[in-house]
Amino acid sequence: MPAESAYVPGVSTPTPITAEQLLRVSIPGKRVELVRGLLLVREPAGLRQGRVVATLSRRLSEHVEANGSGQVYVGDTGFTLARDPDTVRAPDIAFIRRERIPDPEPPGYPDLAPDLAVDVLSPSNRPGEVLAKIADWLNAGTRLVWVIDPERRSARVYREDGTEAVRLASDALDGEGVVPGFVCPLDIIL
Repeated sequence: MPAESAYVPGVSTPTPITAEQLLRVSIPGKRVELVRGLLLVREPAGLRQGRVVATLSRRLSEHVEANGSGQVYVGDTGFTLARDPDTVRAPDIAFIRRERIPDPEPPGYPDLAPDLAVDVLSPSNRPGEVLAKIADWLNAGTRLVWVIDPERRSARVYREDGTEAVRLASDALDGEGVVPGFVCPLDIIL
């Protein structure tokens, strides 16, 4: 998804904003994130990406609910991963273990990283942007990141210990120790 910096008319450089200010940003038909204080504007999900997100989030939610292991979040739920300057990232799907869910859930973006972050690529994603987003997740404490590529019918798995793996359509996504017992064949969601 292409990204653009925030633009303030009459100002030659982008003006950094905070996570709290991001809550008041509304750009119809666009998705937004905040990276080191700068607004990233992205296009909405395409049809294939939306289907993959819906299918995987349904399967993951069913597993998590059956096991009472936590909560699944979708719909670009934002998480504040860093402060001063603020970074708010929004995965396509996130999972937080039951014992880490804030109680009560705060308004806005929580100051925490999910245990699992899932991004489903669109054809316009640029590799450098994807790697930067993965680094933000892992540096903030996300234990497992899945980057699903519907076009290549594969997924990359990134772990908190720095290891990574490639999963092909004939393989399965595994929740490992983060979402114990969750296994989803990739060909079912692709």
